[in-house]
Amino acid sequence: MARAPKSLSEARATYTTNAELAWWVFMRISGLMLIFLVFAHLWFNNIAIDAATIDYDYVAQRLAQPGVKIFDTFLLAFAMLHGVNGLRYSVEDYVRKPGRRFWTKVVLYAVAGVVFVLGTMTLWAFSYEEMGAAVRALN
Repeated sequence: MARAPKSLSEARATYTTNAELAWWVFMRISGLMLIFLVFAHLWFNNIAIDAATIDYDYVAQRLAQPGVKIFDTFLLAFAMLHGVNGLRYSVEDYVRKPGRRFWTKVVLYAVAGVVFVLGTMTLWAFSYEEMGAAVRALN
């Protein structure tokens, strides 16, 4: 198996298409972005406040803010694209038969698309304040 390129010049020499080079660069940028996004998410949700006090009202108040929705959408998008692209590399490496590789990637992309759409809809489609009032009314 060939050694993976470590620098941009090695990647340019290795990959024959601009799409593969673009995905190689994207993996480096998205990995760096994910470090900051995940640590910021952990800071605001577990360290800046007492994690034991998190309840539905806290989550509803946070997700009612457009900035939090945008932040979480970026976190979801970068995580999904980064993870799916990493799985695509693994499929390319380990699934040898072209037909099976094609259908494996079709299923991978379909599942990732559904998860991304459902995650984005969950963040943006619901009014968390109204849902919080409904949950409180159940008690």
